[in-house]
Amino acid sequence: MNGSGNRVVNPTRRFLQNTGLGGRSVPREDGMTALGIIILIVFVSLFVFGGLRLTPIYLNSMKVTGVLDGVFKEFDGQNPSRSVIRRSIQRRFDVESVSIITARDIKVTADSGGFMVEAVYDHTVPFIGNIYFMVKFDKRVTIRR
Repeated sequence: MNGSGNRVVNPTRRFLQNTGLGGRSVPREDGMTALGIIILIVFVSLFVFGGLRLTPIYLNSMKVTGVLDGVFKEFDGQNPSRSVIRRSIQRRFDVESVSIITARDIKVTADSGGFMVEAVYDHTVPFIGNIYFMVKFDKRVTIRR
């Protein structure tokens, strides 16, 4: 104690008390454990594998969408027949190498003022064991006469 009645504390001791190093055991935080890294790798790997399984499906869907958009651009307002539309779809499927669905799976129905061309399908792909991904697609265009 000093003359005014206040207790004098050693500055080194004050530092150690304030930082938690004053004789007490402080747990070390060095990073992830091996188990934590393994869990993280498994988790990330599942997402990457799922993406690898779904990518071809979505690429094929983009081809189907491109075919229907191309048929729309080619025949909209040209007064086409159903058979001409079907032949164009078949030809475009052959050129684009669409493999998930065939041209016969595309519905071409007469609509008021034209034709409704529909590609409604789903695709199922295995993931792991008995777990599957099922993706549904629905693309429609109306070709006016």
